[in-house]
Amino acid sequence: MNMVLCKSFEDKVLTVRLPKEIDHHCASKVREEIDALVREAKPQRLCLDLTATEFMDSSGLGLILGRARIAKENNIEYELKNPNSSTRKILFLAGVDKIIKVTTL
Repeated sequence: MNMVLCKSFEDKVLTVRLPKEIDHHCASKVREEIDALVREAKPQRLCLDLTATEFMDSSGLGLILGRARIAKENNIEYELKNPNSSTRKILFLAGVDKIIKVTTL
């Protein structure tokens, strides 16, 4: 079962729209899908789009931080975009914004 809602690869930028909820039930599947997409596309930039994400627990934070490590190891720019207010609060409380670029519309 696909967990990733949408993906696009344009101008060497891989954008992956994450699901509505990222918890321990789906985080490993989403992680596997993103890693496979990165291996296949070999992007210069990886963008995780959080527009649809309404809930994220520590598994979601782990997913995001793990992709940051993968991006760094492969010299890939990495960013998170469009987190809603509750997701953004979780990211900022965890200090994610200090190590990963977070952009909003």
